[in-house]
Amino acid sequence: MINLEQLKRGFFLYFLTAAITLLFVTLAIYDPVFITERLEVKLLDVRIYVKNLIKTDDAPKNIVMVYVDEKSIKEIGRWPWNRDIEADLVRNISKDTPKVIAIDVMFSEAENAASDDKLAAALKDAGNVVLAMAFIFKSSNTALTGVADAPDFLWDSAFMEVKTIPGINWKGWAAKPDKVLPPIEKFATVASLGHVYTHPDTDGALRWAILYVNFGTDCYPHLALQTARIAMGLKQKDMILYGGSSIKLGSKYIPVDLSGRVIVNYRGVKTHYISVSASDVIKGKIEKGFFNNKIVFIGTSALATFDQKVTAVSADTPGVNVNANIVENILSTGFIRKSPRIIEIIVICLTGILFGLIIRSRALLSSILALICISVYMFISFYLFIKANLWLNITYPAASMVTTFSLQTIIKFLAEERRGRQVRGIFSRYVSPQIVNVLINSPEGTHLGGKQQTLTILFTDIVGFTTISEKLTPEEVVHMLNEYFSDMVEIIFRWTGTLNKFIGDAIMCFWGAPVVNPLHAVYAVKCALHMIAKKEQIQAKRLSEGKAPIEIGIGINSGEVLIGNIGAVGKQMDYTIIGDHVNLCSRIEGLTRKFNSHILISENTFKEIRPHIDSDLLYSVSVKCVGKVAVKGKAQPVSVYDVKALPSGSVSEVVDEIFDEVIYMKDK
Repeated sequence: MINLEQLKRGFFLYFLTAAITLLFVTLAIYDPVFITERLEVKLLDVRIYVKNLIKTDDAPKNIVMVYVDEKSIKEIGRWPWNRDIEADLVRNISKDTPKVIAIDVMFSEAENAASDDKLAAALKDAGNVVLAMAFIFKSSNTALTGVADAPDFLWDSAFMEVKTIPGINWKGWAAKPDKVLPPIEKFATVASLGHVYTHPDTDGALRWAILYVNFGTDCYPHLALQTARIAMGLKQKDMILYGGSSIKLGSKYIPVDLSGRVIVNYRGVKTHYISVSASDVIKGKIEKGFFNNKIVFIGTSALATFDQKVTAVSADTPGVNVNANIVENILSTGFIRKSPRIIEIIVICLTGILFGLIIRSRALLSSILALICISVYMFISFYLFIKANLWLNITYPAASMVTTFSLQTIIKFLAEERRGRQVRGIFSRYVSPQIVNVLINSPEGTHLGGKQQTLTILFTDIVGFTTISEKLTPEEVVHMLNEYFSDMVEIIFRWTGTLNKFIGDAIMCFWGAPVVNPLHAVYAVKCALHMIAKKEQIQAKRLSEGKAPIEIGIGINSGEVLIGNIGAVGKQMDYTIIGDHVNLCSRIEGLTRKFNSHILISENTFKEIRPHIDSDLLYSVSVKCVGKVAVKGKAQPVSVYDVKALPSGSVSEVVDEIFDEVIYMKDK
């Protein structure tokens, strides 16, 4: 077995570093899909999001979204609308002579003939409309139906020129649907058609646009591609497909992968495009000329239309926005480009060499160098993406850095293992295994003890429990207590309290630890009021069942106590609190009988909650001083206050009277 010193000095360390480097070089070359889709694309999402935070460009003035939103559905009616209405929508837009109107809505079924004719006429008169068509795959598990053979009228919307580059078998990669679902013929013959087929990644996010689909003997462009073509003033023949390589659109070349995909460079963290409500367009509320020379998209954004997509910028991006982003990418040549793999390979190799050298350095130095290397590479990756839309793979180079650096961590772990065994041998006899682990990982925590902390304590018990229990069988007593405790503990947890212990029929709990809460007194009082409200429900239920009623008393006090793990060393330790303020709280609870009160709080607690009375935290309450009690160890008596809930909406009452009479509490 290789000991620690041999591991630091020996050949094995360098061999292991080289093996890790070779592993990540191999991964970078083959780039497994399960790694890309589950990790690298998520890092791409982060870069897109950060870019949009940094580059807050104004919305493009040439793209306008017409949304069928909640307002439209409320004013016009349930979606989908009658085609008479849709015809009016198209006409009101087209009369402003936009560059193109892209309608991301399916018109695959005929409806009323007159309405269909009206919409067809509106589409024809516009002369620059792109309609959506769907492609269906057997594996898509959709209720949509379609036809297996492309209707003749689809040919006008297909690529008229498709070229194959030698060595690229793009048809083996292109999406091949089983059926097509086009618009009805009277619509399809007066408009251009573009498919809206999408294929989200395994996490459900839509990152890629499939710019063409191979169906039958033809290839059909995406709706966004057709929209960009018309916006550029090009004919169908001006769009040339170089299978598995690129698409030529006039003078622009759009790079695609073997499957015809591009990565959508999403713009805008929030709503990015100029938008109007479809109902406003239909009602003629949009100023004349608003759509002039614009690229207009019509689509749904209302949640009830179920066309929201998960993207890099939002979990509920309207589907029509995805198409608008693609058009913007095409017109601005703003597509994301993947870096050559050789860059990743060079970085991984350099990482292996560098970390192979520094791993023998002191832990602090190697940690600093590792952090610098990872940070610099991450910065470069983000910088190139923000400035040049260059997608530099982060996963493999960063993972190689982290993995190689982990060797140094392992060495450090081996060095610390002996110390860990020593600590475990010393402390495991009197603390729990969980505490032992904390002590090992936390050098400052290698001693047992507690700390002084200001908390709020609450005691509550059942008034006259002994008398009640004498009239019940043991089984009935246990059942009653279990039911009561369950209700009260649920309330304590509801108000983030810490349940300390059950003492007979009493409950002790506190606020402010282990999680620090500056409003510990307010939460304790809110909990007490909730307990009283619950008690009334329990009371009503017991009376309806013919059982004896119960009353409870609650005492609350705030102050500094000792908190920590206290108990039998090596046997049982409890996370608990001790101190004079705990005793005082118990005594205050006992005074609830004398003052005929359900809830009594101490002067300290009153001072804590006073600034919050009638705020959003504590409202409609009555807080009245009912007397003073002499406390052992204190020169001055302590005031106690009765707390009650007032009817909802009432103004809180605070009475801080001065009492001459002092109640002397007997020591317990």
